[in-house]
Amino acid sequence: MDLNRVDLNLLVAFDALMAERSVTAAAARLSVGQSAMSSTLARLRKLLNDPVLVREGRTMVATPVAEALAEPVQQALADIQSMLSGRRSFDPAVDRRVFTVVASSYVAIVLLHPLLVHLAVEAPNIQLRIQPVGDGLDDLFARNTVDLAILPREALAGRNELHHEVLYADDYVVVADRVHPDIGDTITLGQFSELPYLVSSSDLHPSLAEAQLDVLGVPRRVEVASGFEVAPFLLRDTRLISLLPRLFACKVEHAADLRLLEPPMPLNPLTEAMLWTRRLDDDPAHTWLRRRLHTLAREITHGLGVSAPLHQPGADPRTKSLSYSSERSAQT
Repeated sequence: MDLNRVDLNLLVAFDALMAERSVTAAAARLSVGQSAMSSTLARLRKLLNDPVLVREGRTMVATPVAEALAEPVQQALADIQSMLSGRRSFDPAVDRRVFTVVASSYVAIVLLHPLLVHLAVEAPNIQLRIQPVGDGLDDLFARNTVDLAILPREALAGRNELHHEVLYADDYVVVADRVHPDIGDTITLGQFSELPYLVSSSDLHPSLAEAQLDVLGVPRRVEVASGFEVAPFLLRDTRLISLLPRLFACKVEHAADLRLLEPPMPLNPLTEAMLWTRRLDDDPAHTWLRRRLHTLAREITHGLGVSAPLHQPGADPRTKSLSYSSERSAQT
């Protein structure tokens, strides 16, 4: 085949089609119209003398020829990108880039929201696409459709082919309604086990704190189970307590009207790490993003260690006869 007569942009389209297995999705990925992508697919079929994708029911299936070419084409494009990236720098103030980051709701709220605030000022042409954590993460990395994933360190097992760095550690706190009638400035292990308990789960799996409580043999009086994001807002006007990572609890403390207390048992912190593929290791833009996340992680964790005060000392709410709503009205 004479490469002088081949439009090498067809390789980019082929890679997108093989990744998405859909003309519509591939067009959206490359920001082109569906009709343009259909025309490109027709050109690919003529070039390769192969259908490339064929319809089976409601899905598109790659032909054996296309399957055999998928990995070599992907690697060739990655090598070209790496070669070109190595010859230039990245200026976040003017350069354009779209980063796709896989992260839990917790990470999106605690880390990626502050990143968005900074990007609006220092990197206005950078776009961030946040995808929820799911079972298909390894496939996303294999298809090069994700730039970075931020996961608990425990999720790194079995992913030795990916590069990773620890971002920060976040310890757990007990959370309850700000005027909880049974809790003062501290909570005992007996109170923790006797009070009604709310179990929260994240996008990835049940809280790592719950697994630790099981290992420690700490009983809980579980009455409610909910998603991680809404858990703190279900505590208001109830006697429920729960465990949340400190950074997230501090983020929603005032909005959810929470009281934060040190746990009465030793718990290992939640450690978050970022993962990426080898092909992006030396990419200037990706390197900048990783450094920016490291800096931001240091900023948001500064001053929130276990010795940081959680609850302003005051009158013990157990001595008050006012109802929850009456006390709130009096204090506002």
